[in-house]
Amino acid sequence: MYNKVTLDNGLRVVTEHIPHVKSVSIGIWVEAGSRKENLYNNGVSHFIEHMLFKGTKNRSAKDIAEAIDNIGGQINAFTSKECTCYYARVLDNHIDIAIDVLADMFFNSLFDEEEIIKEKSVIYEEIKMYEDSPEDLVHDLLSKTIFDGNTLSLPILGSEESLNKMTRNNLINYYEQFYSPSNTVISIAGNFNFNETIGLIKKYFNNWSTKQNLIEKYRKPELFHDISNKKKDIEQLHFCIGTEGVAQGKDELYALLVLNNIFGGSMSSRLFQDIREDRGLVYSIYSYPSSYKDTGILTIYAALNPDYFLEVVDIIIKNINKIQKEYLSDEEIYKSKEQLKGNYILGLESTSSRMTSIGKSELLLGKITSPQEILTKIDKVKAEDIKHIINKVFDKNKYNIAYVGNYLDEKEINLELKKLLFN
Repeated sequence: MYNKVTLDNGLRVVTEHIPHVKSVSIGIWVEAGSRKENLYNNGVSHFIEHMLFKGTKNRSAKDIAEAIDNIGGQINAFTSKECTCYYARVLDNHIDIAIDVLADMFFNSLFDEEEIIKEKSVIYEEIKMYEDSPEDLVHDLLSKTIFDGNTLSLPILGSEESLNKMTRNNLINYYEQFYSPSNTVISIAGNFNFNETIGLIKKYFNNWSTKQNLIEKYRKPELFHDISNKKKDIEQLHFCIGTEGVAQGKDELYALLVLNNIFGGSMSSRLFQDIREDRGLVYSIYSYPSSYKDTGILTIYAALNPDYFLEVVDIIIKNINKIQKEYLSDEEIYKSKEQLKGNYILGLESTSSRMTSIGKSELLLGKITSPQEILTKIDKVKAEDIKHIINKVFDKNKYNIAYVGNYLDEKEINLELKKLLFN
């Protein structure tokens, strides 16, 4: 059962009571991610996420970790393009400790100058680690390509250049602008007493007010049509093809999920079976949709011997052409729906996943869609809906490609890619 409470200051609290478990997960969701940044402060959302673990007026960094470790719980955070989440998972009888620690981090973090300098070094290493992972790197390169000129193109970690210029004032100003009650959601899922828990939330968050309460609106990106590449001395070549997808909250997203499952979203998909299993041309190949508040993309990724690059792109396009001409069989659609529903239901068996589902949905969409509603939406997908989405996403005027590897003739490769993807 879901409940939603809005405090007088505008903070939203969404909960799901799950009586048969012994744990509870709590998340504080802030609509502050790399999309709310610019070239000068890129990485600030992620930097603040790190700093909230570096000590408060009441606890050292070690004390924060021990407070949750000592009760057998977990505490962590992540930053995405559109939000930042701080979360803890504990036994149900320790919910008061989890809320106390999260609130302390949220309101009493010191942003100590020495810790800022040390944490810059940590994030520099994180960026280098990312640079050493061509699979991560090529996905970032695709974002820069397809969303060029929009803040969706910015990397979540920022760059060494933007971090070099980052000051304590930059962090505090961004925090005060976006860490506001009306820009935040607290989500709780698991076994807890509703009245007692809301009482705890009010105790720590009811008096929260901010100097600024400005919530900037996003500028909808124009999707570009281009090729990007980066040379790296590695054995494999990694590439991503990106095209238009579906924004969050749109019902046609379910048709895209059904299509993606069949096309490249699983080990039984057409791309995996054709290119990896039957031909043995790649080690890894998959596709997946990404959805944002006002746009979305469908990404196809593969890692392979550079000698097979153009051949595999050609086979992908032939698979797309086949789907466009023949569409999908009723049996494929039925199996894909059952697979989607099964994966979704299995994912709901964790309090963390349920906390994430309701928190992110309330923050970015302003509503919660129940599991039964989602299953119904999957069941309602018809062949005509999938035909519509096929025509929308598989449009050569919207294709982008990014690749990373040790290739020889960039001009020749790009010329051949344009023939395959753009003509």
